[in-house]
Amino acid sequence: MEKTNRKLGIFTAIVFLVLVVAVFGFVFWEPAPEYIQGEAEATEVRISGKVPGRIAVFRFDEGDWVRKGDTVAVLDSPEVLAKYTQAEAAEAAAQALNEKADAGTRSEQIVMAYQTWQKAKAAMEVAQKTYERLQKLYENEVIPAQKRDEAEANYKAMEATEKAAKAQYEMARNGAQREDKLAAEAQLNRARGAVSEVQAYVREIYLVSPIDGEISECYPRVGELVGTGAPVMEVLDLSDMWVSFNVREEQLPDFRMGETFEAVVPALGHQKVELKVTYLRDMGSYAAWRATKTTGQYDVKTFRVKAKPTHEIEGLRPGMSVLKQVKR
Repeated sequence: MEKTNRKLGIFTAIVFLVLVVAVFGFVFWEPAPEYIQGEAEATEVRISGKVPGRIAVFRFDEGDWVRKGDTVAVLDSPEVLAKYTQAEAAEAAAQALNEKADAGTRSEQIVMAYQTWQKAKAAMEVAQKTYERLQKLYENEVIPAQKRDEAEANYKAMEATEKAAKAQYEMARNGAQREDKLAAEAQLNRARGAVSEVQAYVREIYLVSPIDGEISECYPRVGELVGTGAPVMEVLDLSDMWVSFNVREEQLPDFRMGETFEAVVPALGHQKVELKVTYLRDMGSYAAWRATKTTGQYDVKTFRVKAKPTHEIEGLRPGMSVLKQVKR
């Protein structure tokens, strides 16, 4: 009997101890805080050129700091340089024609224009005879249509050349008229415009940074070919940073437009930072939690929230996690 009473006492003490622990835990226990994880981001600017070419040299490496206007890379584009040479030659020719129109026609030029016309005329006659022969052969199905078409194209080209040479001769014989002078001047202006255009393309060989920032990535390697508009480098504007959160709509009371809140950055030793909500928008139906029941449930949407630091945070880098405590 005494042994039974001892067991009963021990059991009662254990039950009492469990009840005390349960009551203590119910009164003093607090649930673990809930956090929403965001990510630091920064403005990214991609540097690209208007002309194709090969990477000749990178003047900066990934991680280097550049200033606005710094030349970060140079392209090798022989085609653009060749076009520049052609444009300069065309400008020189137009300049000469313009001076000729202003100065009038010399007798030697009249003779030269006549000889040029006769030469073009002879070439046209040869092209015409060649075309007529090939036309007969084509009609007899001796040669393919391609040969006939080539001869016809050459004949038409020679015919146009002959007409142009004849017009030049007549103009030289009659002397430059007012309209001819205006045309020569317009041709010169057009050639100058072409030179200016190609010069702009030549400047595009040198890729410059449009902002102050840090080079985060170089896409191609030296010697690789890049096309028009293809990104070559990426520059981070670390002065324009924000934190992005994906927030369920029942948690939006903690993220009100224009208001500030406190968060922590684990990568900076759980440093506390102050952020201000500057952007809030739903992410669409594809980012909604679908209800599992038809009664008392609804589709919970996700909102994209952007918050900017109220002051500069030293050491904050794109990609770092930022934690915001929310109410349960």
